[in-house]
Amino acid sequence: MTLPTSAPVLVTGGTGTLGRHVVPLLRAAGRDVRVLTRNPRPAADGVEYVVGDLLTGADGKGGGGKDVDAALAGVEVVLHLAGDAKNDEATTRNLVAAARAAGVKHLVHISVIGADRVPLGYFRAKHAAERAVLGSGIPCTVLRAAQFHDLTLKTAAAMARLPLVPKLGGIRWEPVDSRDVAERLVELALAAPAGLVPDLAGPAVRTLGDLTRDHLLASGKRRPMLPLRAPGKVGRCYREGVNLARPGAARGTRTWEAFLAETFPAGAAAGAAAPAAATGKVRTR
Repeated sequence: MTLPTSAPVLVTGGTGTLGRHVVPLLRAAGRDVRVLTRNPRPAADGVEYVVGDLLTGADGKGGGGKDVDAALAGVEVVLHLAGDAKNDEATTRNLVAAARAAGVKHLVHISVIGADRVPLGYFRAKHAAERAVLGSGIPCTVLRAAQFHDLTLKTAAAMARLPLVPKLGGIRWEPVDSRDVAERLVELALAAPAGLVPDLAGPAVRTLGDLTRDHLLASGKRRPMLPLRAPGKVGRCYREGVNLARPGAARGTRTWEAFLAETFPAGAAAGAAAPAAATGKVRTR
């Protein structure tokens, strides 16, 4: 599919963690960009901001509203990056209805690996949003990605605030850099619709306990760690790896260790200089 350069690409969630990388990549590809946002912003550098709310719409009655219709005017490709566990299905369905009415030719949606397998509310919401897109009748592409490094950092930082940090060895993640995800999404958006495409995960599978330990070392925090086994049905699912990428998945190239080194440059330098017995198994690029 060839997208005319005169047709703007609409990005929802364009000011978020992922959108901040996607928007400049689209501009670098020569595309005009329109961002649906809840807060007014002046247009700049080929990016137009349209105020709208996918949950309530301008009229406050739900279903998108005239603001969303205005954002979709003249748009052929939409990258749907906005979402949250509470309202993901509703906002996606509202976008789908408005995009169908606007004649959108390609709807690209970001989801999470394990959306159809992990028995947690967040994953169920993402799976429902997937179904809304795939069943919309609009030519579409759905990419499932692993947890971003940014989310991994927030999770590890939250646990690091505890006086005794849990080392959850049974929970495995394969965190991926949001820049790698953004590059893949733009590649998919500017190509033909492909349905559900192979997963995108990070370059390595790590336990959440080890990821937390890496954060402690990089941030210079000293906390005792207590090995724990994740209990219940959810714990069993993680131990079985149902949250991990399926065979054939694509892999990002930016590592968790490199991300930590960017985030905590002083801590990374100190960790590199420290003896192995003090630092543990910290892999660096």
